[in-house]
Amino acid sequence: KLATADREAAERRIRTSTDITELADRDLVIEAVIEDEAEKIPIFQALGKIARPDALLTSNTSSIPIMKLAAVTPQPQRVIGMHFFNPVPVLRLVELVPSLLTSAETVARAEAFCIGQLDKHIVHCKDRAGFVVNALLVPYLLASIRMVESGFASAAEVDTGMVDGCNHPMGPLALCDLIGLDTIQFVAQSLYAEFKEPLYAPPSLLMRMVEAGLVGRKSGHGFFDYPQHK
Repeated sequence: KLATADREAAERRIRTSTDITELADRDLVIEAVIEDEAEKIPIFQALGKIARPDALLTSNTSSIPIMKLAAVTPQPQRVIGMHFFNPVPVLRLVELVPSLLTSAETVARAEAFCIGQLDKHIVHCKDRAGFVVNALLVPYLLASIRMVESGFASAAEVDTGMVDGCNHPMGPLALCDLIGLDTIQFVAQSLYAEFKEPLYAPPSLLMRMVEAGLVGRKSGHGFFDYPQHK
């Protein structure tokens, strides 16, 4: 949707690298790897060693408690959760999640960045798995999967019911496909590990679909099929 000149200008401001040491001089680092604690912790261990002492270290995690990531760094007071929502250019919300050790200065700097530079809306969240949005959203998504799994209704019927009956912009199963069923499973596992509530447990159908590689839009198949453009 960008004009050609705007797109090219944006591309000129982006540089990619696979060398994490290139982040050593950054003011702020946002980690956004797969929603898996085992993948995120080594990154924060490395960032804790190479980042400037005054740099903010943030995570885009949607469910993992920030304290688990901050604890592996030498300066946990500068670590904070900064959870964006997909698609980021469209959805203005950011959840800011300080841990028990995050300093007030870190919170203020993260807030200023999100509001002043990114023009986002923020909500402050306690450091518990799922924060605000996913603690409410994921049980709803899992309930829709269980409804299909039980044969109570088809995926299309569930989504039509929520779009046409509740005026949601997208049905829950299409939303699962957009997010990625593997990501939904990771979030559900994180929530269940923390709270042990049955409504957070990933349904068997979800786990089987992930094992089969049917993870939604990015694979071309999930609860619905998506044409893949080459």
